[in-house]
Amino acid sequence: MQYIDYNERKIRGTFDFPIEFYHIDSQHPQYAMPYHWHVEYEIIRILEGKFTVSLDENEFTAKEGDVIFINSGTLHAGIPENCVYECIVFDMNMLMKKDTISQKYIQDIMKHVINIKEFFEKDSTEFHRTVWKLFDVMDKKNYGYQLIIQGCLYEVLGILLENGDFVTDSLQTPQNHRRILQLKQVLEVIENSYSSVITLEALSKAAGMSPKYFCRFFQEMTHKSPIDYLNYYRVERACFQLLNTDTSITDITYNVGFNDLSYFIKAFKKYKGITPAKYRKLNYVSQ
Repeated sequence: MQYIDYNERKIRGTFDFPIEFYHIDSQHPQYAMPYHWHVEYEIIRILEGKFTVSLDENEFTAKEGDVIFINSGTLHAGIPENCVYECIVFDMNMLMKKDTISQKYIQDIMKHVINIKEFFEKDSTEFHRTVWKLFDVMDKKNYGYQLIIQGCLYEVLGILLENGDFVTDSLQTPQNHRRILQLKQVLEVIENSYSSVITLEALSKAAGMSPKYFCRFFQEMTHKSPIDYLNYYRVERACFQLLNTDTSITDITYNVGFNDLSYFIKAFKKYKGITPAKYRKLNYVSQ
């Protein structure tokens, strides 16, 4: 899963089938999910372990068998613990059928007139059985699987609406909405400028706050200090280069915004538990 840009703009699947499947375990370069958002919808199923998820300003821990539904535009992140999880990210437009009753329901979901609930604990309900079928079919991709996938997505949404697992207006207060927008603006600065020098003043200015108040705000929203999160983000970018290029570790250090190799190695060990060289070697071997 390329959770690299906080606002993912990558194309999902193909033009006529805009949906992607991701299987994530501890060996994956983006095992931890940094803050990001996208216009597509996302369904996550937890296969093993625990996954602490932040959705806008809400946080909860999902366990084996649980399902997470992420609405379009939701700022989200996740911290796995001995976890294996899978994600399906899809463009809701693929379910739009003109001149049918389904169109109205899909439009209401896309316009956020209907907001699907986000957390579903493990159960043996029809909803969970359909979600499991959705993932298994998407993983195998047998001939004709696209028909089954679209049918499963319609069924999942239909079950959720039938069961009342949605709200009909946003629960965000104007204050909460403003805080989320401010955080998105800061993350955009980090995304666009992580390879250069980024000062605390520049980040606080993006949020429209004083540096002192900004640090407290950012800690409340992300559970990390601004500098800690910036280093974490740079390490995630470094992981991508380590596994997808032959660039030297020294060059990667400077490419992702660190100005000292020893400091980069220290930060890498903090977030990944091993050195960059060992990380690259282990992942090359596992491939």
